[in-house]
Amino acid sequence: MAKERSIAIYLGIIERPIDRGGHSLYCTLVSIDKYGVIQSTHRKIRPTYEERLVWSHGDGHGLVTHKLEEFTVGGLNCWENWMPLSRTALYAQGENVHIAVWPGSVRNTVDITPFIAKESRSYSIGVCGLFGRAQITNDIPHSDLIQEKWPIHLADGGTCIAAPNGDWIIKPIEMEEGLFTANLEIQKVYE
Repeated sequence: MAKERSIAIYLGIIERPIDRGGHSLYCTLVSIDKYGVIQSTHRKIRPTYEERLVWSHGDGHGLVTHKLEEFTVGGLNCWENWMPLSRTALYAQGENVHIAVWPGSVRNTVDITPFIAKESRSYSIGVCGLFGRAQITNDIPHSDLIQEKWPIHLADGGTCIAAPNGDWIIKPIEMEEGLFTANLEIQKVYE
């Protein structure tokens, strides 16, 4: 899709890499360039809370940035965005657009997105999803109990963009699915 539409993509996936024996699962952020070529895979360094029951620990190998036209883009998974040394590793490589991928929650993005923008003096993009009872299908063990006990939405979105001064370009979007875009100006980073 990246090649077909000539767009660069950061994509969050569940990875079971062969080069790690094929037995471990990683929360991985994949960078794909506009030619459809994978540029990097970043395995979440430190799974958070109960994630440790599922995800393996990654390493710093994927803490890299990529040139995208006049911008230098980097990204982190979920709670890594709260880890100062992970952010610093990307800032040191000239990152001026930060992609923060979250499972989806306004409570996560409303504070950290403008904070990262102010701290780094770059654009900060929070990318989130929606997740609710409708995604719990009957083929999942105990789906009836899960659907009964869980709230209607576990993840309420929160996708947003903050400018280098921390001002909102797009405020956190709650309970809405869609493609949200904005024009970013490199001059605002230089200012």
